[in-house]
Parts: sequence; structure tokens; C-alpha cells
Amino acid sequence: MTKSILIIEDDITFGMMLKTWLEKKGFQVSSASTIAHAQKYIETNDVNLILSDLRLPDHDGIFLLKWMLRKKLNIPLIIMTGYADIQSAVQAIKLGAQDYIAKPVNPEILLKKIEEAFLPPQKAATASINPISQKLDKEHPSGFLEGESEAARQLYNYVRLVAPTNMSVLIMGASGTGKEHVAHRIHQLSKRNASPFVAMDCGAIPKELAASEFFGHKKGAFTGALTDKTGAFVAANGGTLFLDEVGNLSYEVQVQLLRALQERKIRPVGSNEEIKVDIRLVTATNENLEEAIKEGNFREDLFHRINEFTLHIPNLKDRKEDILLFAKFFLDKANQDLNKQITGFDSKASITLESYHWPGNLRQMQNVIKRATLLAQGDVITLAELGDEISDTNNENGSSTSLSLYNEESEKEQILKALKQTGNNKSKAAQILGIDRKTLYNKLKRHNIQP
Repeated sequence: MTKSILIIEDDITFGMMLKTWLEKKGFQVSSASTIAHAQKYIETNDVNLILSDLRLPDHDGIFLLKWMLRKKLNIPLIIMTGYADIQSAVQAIKLGAQDYIAKPVNPEILLKKIEEAFLPPQKAATASINPISQKLDKEHPSGFLEGESEAARQLYNYVRLVAPTNMSVLIMGASGTGKEHVAHRIHQLSKRNASPFVAMDCGAIPKELAASEFFGHKKGAFTGALTDKTGAFVAANGGTLFLDEVGNLSYEVQVQLLRALQERKIRPVGSNEEIKVDIRLVTATNENLEEAIKEGNFREDLFHRINEFTLHIPNLKDRKEDILLFAKFFLDKANQDLNKQITGFDSKASITLESYHWPGNLRQMQNVIKRATLLAQGDVITLAELGDEISDTNNENGSSTSLSLYNEESEKEQILKALKQTGNNKSKAAQILGIDRKTLYNKLKRHNIQP
């Protein structure tokens, strides 16, 4: 009988990809984005295994394990964690977690850990399939909405054109436009789709750990290397390696990356043996890499290596025909996550969604819709649930002070203006500039701005 898995992950896109992959492997999969939602689901459904991110918006995996101990729930739990949280993962295992797996997740390693968790065999699940999940999977088998605007059609025509090749693809676009989804869609449509898709956020990798994250390491290679580690190149072998925010890599790491791409061989830290790798590289950035080359911050030879084919993702405000389509798509996903049945938006809310400039693009819309779905008391979302940020389309932000990440000369001036406008509130400043907070911090450091 089919085994049931509950995924607890607040990265909705990653969670959906993982859900789709596990369903293809024959599991019945449900998802939750918070510990509270997960607890509610566990109490009312049969769950054979839990796959949980360590850090979640309301609590962490340790909190969930302690709750399960109090409830005497004997459900295997696998923790997903970044390299920096390995010690917390060890604590989780001491509290009864079945295992942990480091991010970026290697699907084959994860599958092996799941199979091990089901030994000896446990009673199969009888939980019913979420009808909203069925609707999403039927209407959007790729796990995401492409859109119907001319800009969207052109973008995905290019995606379908380049996907079957082995060309390296550089995806350019502002924060929140869906660069990782486009990368994953390239993988899905490629001849490598049966092999792993491994995503890495280059902006989150400390320089001193970059070689380990890319190439892996041997036990004892450096302080803290308590076990062997599989790097992203080996994890993605035969499949696709996606490097997000590639412009944030340090110059030294760029040299190492270029060598690996040229030789198609890697050497784990602390090892004398080289490993052959076969990966298709897809990268993404919201930086102007040509300007970075002129300033000496990015290697020109690496740029040409990763830029055999370029895709430009338009901002949401330039895809007016797609705005309500995405709003409904995110509403369906929010209904699924929050166990609600909101049917749509009233006329004023719809007009407001279409007229808003969306500096944070799809990521901002997804967050706004999810919050509105949570707050909605009736059958539809109104202006009241959308909040002042969206409803006040004539506010100072609406004049589109969105940061152009392709104009280095005015970039610092725009950042300073946004910080002054928000009283040095970095989260609000990033929203005005149309970038995420992590990117803003990188730019503050680059321009030596200390608000």
C-alpha cells in the first residue's frame, strides 16, 4: 500500500518540487508550511513519515520533535538542514529524529533515507488525497504557472528551445521573478530530467565553505568536517546544477568553478582523487555581470562559460495579462497550505492587484495572497485583506522607485534614497527597490553604505 509523507517546508516552490518528485516515486504526499499547520494535520491524518525543514516561520524541527514525544507519536522524521545547522540536526537525532539530510538535497540520497526509514515495514496510510492538491497538479503539471502574456510566451518558447540541448543557460531577472522555476523547467524539459536537479544559493555560501559546498570534502579535511560530504557537483551528476545569484561568488571561488567546468573533474577538499562529473549548468543573477567584469569583480572567461544562452525574465508589472492568473494560482496554493476554501477576489481587489506595481514581483505576490487568504473571513478576498501596502496604489512607492540593478552609476543613490524614505528600515527599503533583503545587504557592503 502507498506510504504517506508529510513535507514541512516554508519555501513553497522547493516544497512543491519535492512533493511532485516524491509522488512520481509512488508516495502519497501532503505539505505544510508551518509547524502549527503540520501539528493539525498529524493529529487528524495517518502519516508514515515526516520530512521537515529545520527552520520554519513559527517554530523549528526541535520543537516539533519534543511535541511528538509528548504526544507519544512514533513517526519517523527526517530533518532537512543547511551546512551551518548540522549541530542542530545532531541534536534532533538525539531527540528521536530518524535522520537528517543536508541542503541542497540530493534526491537519490533522500530516497535512500526514506526507504531506510520504512524498515521494518510500517502500516500503510489511509489518508485521503487533498482535492486542492489534485486540482493544482492537474492544471499545472510543471508545478508552476507560465502565464499567457506575450512576454511569457516568448520566454517559455525560448525555454522549450534551449532545454533539450546541453548549452549553459544564464537567467537574468529581478528578485522574485521566478528564476529558479525557469531553471527547473529547463531541467524538466531536458534529456536529463530523470537525474537530479540541484540548486545552490551562491549568495548564502561563505567563501571559506564554498569549495566544500561545490566539491564536497573528506572527513577531517578541516575543523568541523566530522563526516564525508557530497558536494553539489557530485550530487547533480548526470543532471542539472543551478547556481542562483552567481554574481555573488568571490573571485577566488570563480576560479575554482571555472576550472571544474573546463575540466569536468572535481576534487573534494582533503582528497587526492579526482572525480569525473557530467552536469548541465544553469545560472541566474539579478546583477549586471558585464559591469562586474569591467569593475574586476567577475571573470570574463567564466561569464562566457556560463552564458551560452541568455534568458531575460520580465518583471510582473510588465506582464499585466498574467497578474490575475498568478493571483488565482497563488490563491489555490494558499488554500491548500492553510486548509481554506476562498474562491477568488472581489472586483475592487482584482482591479487593485492589476494596478499595483509589484516591486517584489511573484515572490511578493505569493506572500500577499497567502496573508490575505489567512485573513479572509468570507468566500472572497477583499481590499481589507490585501492590506494598505497593496491597496494604496497611489502612495509614494507606487511611483516605481524600483531599483534598476543594471545601472551601477545610480544604484547607490537609489539605495540611499530608499533607506532615507523608510527610516533605514532595510526590509521596507528592499521592497521599494524591488530586491530581496539578502541582495540589499550585499549591495550595502559593495557600496560601503552603513545606515
